[in-house]
Amino acid sequence: MVVDSASERVLAGLDPEQRSAVTAPAGPVCVLAGAGTGKTRAVTSRIAHRALTGEITSRHVLAVTFTARAAAELRHRLAQLGVAGVQARTFHAAALRQVRYFAPRLLAGRAMPELLDSKVRLVTLAAARAGLRADRTAARDLAGEIEWAKSSLVEPGEYVVAAAKALRETPHEPAKVAEVFAAYEKLKRSGGVIDFEDVLRAAVWGIEEHPDVAEQVRSQYRHFVVDEYQDVNPLQQRLLDAWLGGRDDVTVVGDASQTIYSFTGATSSYLVDFPRRHRGATVVRLVRDYRSTPQVVGLANAVISQARGTEARLRLELVGQRPPGPTPELRIFTDEPAEASAVAARCRVLVDAGTPAREIAVLFRTNAQSEAYEKALAEAGVPYVVQGAERFFERPEVRQAMVALRAATRSIPGETPLPAAVVEALAAVGWAPDVPPAGGAARERWEALAALVQLAEEYAATPQLLPLGAAATVERPVTLADFTDELARRAAQQHVPTVEGVTLASLHSAKGLEWDAVFLVGLAEGTLPTTYARTAEQVEEERRLLYVGITRAREWLWLSYASARSPGGRARRPCRFLPQLSPSGTAERAAGTRPAPGAPRRANRIVSCRICGTTLLAGPDRKLGRCATCPSDIDDELHERLREWRSRVAAGQKVPAYVVFTDATLVALAERRPGRAEELVAIAGIGPRKLGLYGEAVLALVRGAAVDEICPQKTF
Repeated sequence: MVVDSASERVLAGLDPEQRSAVTAPAGPVCVLAGAGTGKTRAVTSRIAHRALTGEITSRHVLAVTFTARAAAELRHRLAQLGVAGVQARTFHAAALRQVRYFAPRLLAGRAMPELLDSKVRLVTLAAARAGLRADRTAARDLAGEIEWAKSSLVEPGEYVVAAAKALRETPHEPAKVAEVFAAYEKLKRSGGVIDFEDVLRAAVWGIEEHPDVAEQVRSQYRHFVVDEYQDVNPLQQRLLDAWLGGRDDVTVVGDASQTIYSFTGATSSYLVDFPRRHRGATVVRLVRDYRSTPQVVGLANAVISQARGTEARLRLELVGQRPPGPTPELRIFTDEPAEASAVAARCRVLVDAGTPAREIAVLFRTNAQSEAYEKALAEAGVPYVVQGAERFFERPEVRQAMVALRAATRSIPGETPLPAAVVEALAAVGWAPDVPPAGGAARERWEALAALVQLAEEYAATPQLLPLGAAATVERPVTLADFTDELARRAAQQHVPTVEGVTLASLHSAKGLEWDAVFLVGLAEGTLPTTYARTAEQVEEERRLLYVGITRAREWLWLSYASARSPGGRARRPCRFLPQLSPSGTAERAAGTRPAPGAPRRANRIVSCRICGTTLLAGPDRKLGRCATCPSDIDDELHERLREWRSRVAAGQKVPAYVVFTDATLVALAERRPGRAEELVAIAGIGPRKLGLYGEAVLALVRGAAVDEICPQKTF
């Protein structure tokens, strides 16, 4: 009745796989959910269906995820489905709530320690005790290493061995990091404070070591849901196991192909091994993609289909459900400034055509890449916001560098070449043009300052005109003072406050988000994959980053890279993860751009099936312009005339027939029936030479000409 109709309403509109996930029996359930497949709908519908049918009580459900935004979305969806009382929280929020509740019992009446908002201050003190001088950047890297260790259940005395086994790139010699770790723990205890990892550990300890706490927690929470399960770390899994207490009513949702946080201690092994750890588990695969067009989905499948390693065992091949859309664009530029300018120009066109700026994103591998796009968008009059990081000129190291550059204008001789002057000035803030330091924050700081050096090189290469009179000008060398003025101008231009705009974000911070139009930029070797990805596992994680970026796009996708970082710079190769396209593809270069000298020539036309819209990668499919499984619409009569014509031409030239055109090319011609030269060369296998030799004849045959009119049969 009322309950039945409500539960049926929950099931309405679900696809067969989603319905299987929602109605799966109680017990361990693993939902492998690809990008855009409606995993949040499936998860919330499962909770609602079980609650509305009386199988469970909603207040006995604990749903955990990784961001407050995702938890809020779960609560909102459940409210819409008419289910109240479910606890949907992040791991840390759920653990903190429990620790605070049980603190009087666990601490024998003592006050609960204060929670640290940031480790940096204590880590700086701990580093000093270990004999290290750590500025804020170095302290951030040490804090990150401590977080990895604690999340991985590694104690200070175990750190050196654990770091070696995990192939960690440590910010200092591992034994020193272990000293800092130990000193940090002592300072924390003496100061009566705890960090976020301690909150999780305290929750585990409270349940594992106190039977009365365990009984109360497990009585309250009997059914568990874990979102983004590929991102759990050993400490979070330990807490989940403590909550479960040997029970198995747990639903986990994840996608191994979106595992991109292993550097923090997250591991997809729990997702991969879920059926082995939970015998008899129900496994459901969600593969219908409702977010992206078939063209975007096809490209994403092509990228991830080459994946190797553990995560590839759970690889999902998505099936696009939306109507066909624009073919993804792959663009090559001479240098990064040209790439940024072209991206900004296209953003301007999209906004002017009615696409809201908030529905456009520019995604890159590292935050240091943002400056070029901030500048280009500002100059194009396109508002933007930086997601998950400060704007380039607001970063502390950049502000500090600008102060050092201004001070250096008084001490460095004016005739010093600008790039050399900038390198000399940056030495005052500890930057040197050698190998980047280890540690994520330190390396990011180094790259941000390296971007200033690159800007100086570009600025020095731009002619500066000095007026000599009414109309005469003369070029003059640029000075450090000129450059500091230019940086100030750029900083002022980019500090204009914006309410909404194009999103600039790293690929990591874009996870979980989506936009109508997405620009994936800087897709060159050394940037993606980064040069710091040295092991096979690290390279595969870089591939998954590109996959995550592609699947953020709903409709319009642009992929690009620059043949060189700066004008006239050393040539670079394109990202190895991009699909290998046909060498006869037409280059879709931006107007006025050409490959840098010595840059590898590479086709960059992405072809979509003209029937179903999916991206085509196999050579025969690209030639036909359709998937092998899509129905052929060949004109049999035209095909026969083309065969006869080819036979006569081959005989006259005394060459095999395939030298004129292959059988596959003839089928493509008879299916696609080109009416113009441009449509002819769009068919793989027909380049400028064959267009010149046979183009007029083929177009005439397509228009209905008889073979004898074009190529009369010789008589003997």
